[in-house]
Amino acid sequence: MNARRAAAMREDAPRGGRPMRTRVVRVGGWSVRWEPRPALVCGALALVAVSAAVLVVGSGEFPIGPLDVVRALTGQGDQATEFVVTTLRLPRAVTGLLAGLALGLSGAIFQSMSRNPLGSPDLIGFTTGSATGALLQILVFGGGAVAITASSVAGAVLTALAVYLVAHRPGGGVHGVRLVLIGVGAAAMLEALNSYLITRAELREAYEAAFWLTGSLNGRGWEHAVPLAVALAVLVPAALALGRRLGMGELGDDAAQALGVPVQRTRTLLVLAGVGLVAAATAAVGPVPFVALAAPQLARRLTRRAGAQLLPAALTGAMLLACGDLISLHLPVAIPVGVVTGVLGGVYLAWLLAATGRRGMP
Repeated sequence: MNARRAAAMREDAPRGGRPMRTRVVRVGGWSVRWEPRPALVCGALALVAVSAAVLVVGSGEFPIGPLDVVRALTGQGDQATEFVVTTLRLPRAVTGLLAGLALGLSGAIFQSMSRNPLGSPDLIGFTTGSATGALLQILVFGGGAVAITASSVAGAVLTALAVYLVAHRPGGGVHGVRLVLIGVGAAAMLEALNSYLITRAELREAYEAAFWLTGSLNGRGWEHAVPLAVALAVLVPAALALGRRLGMGELGDDAAQALGVPVQRTRTLLVLAGVGLVAAATAAVGPVPFVALAAPQLARRLTRRAGAQLLPAALTGAMLLACGDLISLHLPVAIPVGVVTGVLGGVYLAWLLAATGRRGMP
């Protein structure tokens, strides 16, 4: 019993070494761990994300104050304001929140699996594969919005399947680091293919493809938000349900198997969930950079918890994309949200390298 208690304290200890207060709340036959700081962080992230989305809805050629936006959402505004809010602008804000949530959660899954802060779908080929699928539809087959969405999802799934099969070793399954290394190589090849497709396209088609590749929330309607919401309604609970196994997997395959975790089956399910999340987000808004890379690391720093922080990472992703969209709307020149997140990503990586250098780490 003492050994189990000591192990639990080590599991709940943050980087500083001081154990965190953890409470177990029983709801019916379920036991839920509740920790004050991560709970407060999640609440604060959700509040900031929703507040940014409200400001996004109120931004535009016809500005609307936050209180008027809330009144329109609750059915207490005038007819013109309700039309602008609910029909023209709300789908964009909802799509941004859902896409950011999906990217943050997907990034947390793959970074935890690979035990590498650079193990993001941005870098291991899945987002690039999704972009390749969309580009083939835009530049080669000439399909519409539905066909582009379907091809984007198919590109991510096929890329993930190819990377997984190449990374799989008979009798040894798939190791996280091997998956990332092969994914980086696949991303490089797909980037070359994407560049070739654009150079061979007509000027109008090349412009459309280049604009899609930047990642944008412009012109997003309920036809984008609803399919994304349906996908997340299935994938998010599945990913969160596997969160505890994911945390145990960070201890190593042998330790996880000793704790009763079916490592390969869990890893396969997590890959499916992570790929589904990034494919759904990319199909809705394009390949938005930085969010999946930075959200998990920012979530860990905010919660001061090691391991896979899935829910905080998802909310951090929603907050980052909503804030990035708000910034893009208030710049002197209208630019896609993907450009804003790309700039923020460069600043974040520079800060991360500087902080790592100050700690004397390679």
